[in-house]
Amino acid sequence: MFGNFKPTEIIIIVVILVLLFGSKKLPDAARSIGRSMRIFRTEVKAMSEDGRKDESGAPKPDQQ
Repeated sequence: MFGNFKPTEIIIIVVILVLLFGSKKLPDAARSIGRSMRIFRTEVKAMSEDGRKDESGAPKPDQQ
């Protein structure tokens, strides 16, 4: 999906981003997006681990 970009298209996108946000705000925006993605991944991993524990037959706390 994203691998179909040609180098010239990527350069145009980067130039547009610099014009819109400025060169000083782009690193902060990228950093916050990276943090958000990391938090999202850990939450999804925790949810999938919780799902595996529930499937193992252990009683849930509210089923006692």
